[in-house]
Amino acid sequence: MKLFTFKRLLNLGIIVAAIVCLLPTFTDTWPHKKINLGLDLQGGMHLVLEVQSEKAVETELERTVHELKKELRNDGIKHLGISRQKDNTILAILQDEENKKKFEKIISTEFTNLLIPSPSTTSDGVRFTLSLPDADMDMIKKMATEQALETIRNRIDEFGVSEPDIRLQGDNRILLQLPGITDPDRAKDLIGKTAQLTFQLVDEEANTAGGLNGAPPVGTEILFQNKQDPSTGNVTKIPFLIKKQILLDGSLLIDARIEFDQYQQAQVGIEFNRKGARIFDRITGENINKRLAIVLDKTVYSAPVIQDRIAGGKAVITGHFTAEEAKDLAIALRAGSLPAPVKIIEERTVGPTLGADSVRMGLMSMVVGGVLIILFMVVYYKGSGLIADLALIVNIILIGGGLAAFQATLTLPGIAGIILTIGMAVDANVIIYERIREELRYGKTALAAVHAGFDRATLTILDANVTTLIAAIVLFQFGTGPIKGFAVTLGLGIVASLFTALVLSKSIFHLILQNKKSSTLSI
Repeated sequence: MKLFTFKRLLNLGIIVAAIVCLLPTFTDTWPHKKINLGLDLQGGMHLVLEVQSEKAVETELERTVHELKKELRNDGIKHLGISRQKDNTILAILQDEENKKKFEKIISTEFTNLLIPSPSTTSDGVRFTLSLPDADMDMIKKMATEQALETIRNRIDEFGVSEPDIRLQGDNRILLQLPGITDPDRAKDLIGKTAQLTFQLVDEEANTAGGLNGAPPVGTEILFQNKQDPSTGNVTKIPFLIKKQILLDGSLLIDARIEFDQYQQAQVGIEFNRKGARIFDRITGENINKRLAIVLDKTVYSAPVIQDRIAGGKAVITGHFTAEEAKDLAIALRAGSLPAPVKIIEERTVGPTLGADSVRMGLMSMVVGGVLIILFMVVYYKGSGLIADLALIVNIILIGGGLAAFQATLTLPGIAGIILTIGMAVDANVIIYERIREELRYGKTALAAVHAGFDRATLTILDANVTTLIAAIVLFQFGTGPIKGFAVTLGLGIVASLFTALVLSKSIFHLILQNKKSSTLSI
């Protein structure tokens, strides 16, 4: 009979592939990546963020106020003030009945999503209190949370965290588990940065008229630039009177990258899409010799004087950055701004030492359990026990190779899953071996007893393992981080156990017994 058949070569190929995938975990070799370790094994950060979704509603109402004022101005409708109130309503005051009718027409045709209760007439005019429907506000909050999730995921991916766990928790919370983080403060700063970039004009006339000494004039606000003295490191806040009208924002960005000026000072180069480039071209052309403030999260980073029209849609943000600060700002701008601020409400840091202890204790439990099982199989099943032990070792190699090949994350519950599948693999061998013993007692030859034993045990083993595999799939689909880690190794372990017990072990028995005619077998 042939020594190398197609089935044996296929079995050997699977084992070699698993070893090749597993090798980089222990040695820095080609061709695959290492097994990813979870937060509980290599340390890192556990954060729960709360999205301040009410701010998204406020932003939407502010945008509506701006658009409403623009529509009224275009139609020549006079009003005495339109503003967002603290209870998230919009108060509009009209001068007279004629403007009231025109206003109601604008609302009914252009702002159909707003609720309009009956207006009230007072001595200072006709007052409308407009509001968004509850369903619309709930949708804005939901969309803000989902958008925040995607934005944070994009930032973390660019930050370079391997296998982060980022998911929604409840209505407005986001759970993050970031394994291997070595600089928690930098990660928190990047995650929490709102990164709302705007371009606004500096109000030079009000500046010179003393607008910074009292209340800012209508349509302006006082923002500050943080300027650091390079010799002492002291930070000085420089006030700017900024016009509230946003000429351009970061939603039209297509790129942001770290650059260095002629003095090797880090800065962030930004580039707009076609629409943004046209707007930037128009803004700079219409405001030559005026100062254009680059504002990020209500902080002025620079306010250069526009010397000439700037075509091409490129600009630079300066601010005495370190290389890391410029890189993180570029990441935040590329990933997009958060639709609402986020607040860290829970934070835990797992040190790498604790993670290393978990790895050591987990591996120790696996080794001790494995050795005890190996000894039991050799003592109880003699020579056949050695075949079961070889299959058990291959089983562990296949699980490790599968984790590396699929870039799954190994967690402490995952190690528990491996230990469980070791026991299940041995259980399958025990069922097969007891069937073989029965066949030998009936007087069959060793090879015939092996074939009969495997055939009779296969359905029983498949029933037990397939039902457990279904449970593992359900746990993976609906479970949280630790449960998913357990489900991954349990699922891989079941598949590996079925292969080693029903295919590999049978192939080894067949190879040893193919020319043996006696009825004796060391079992």
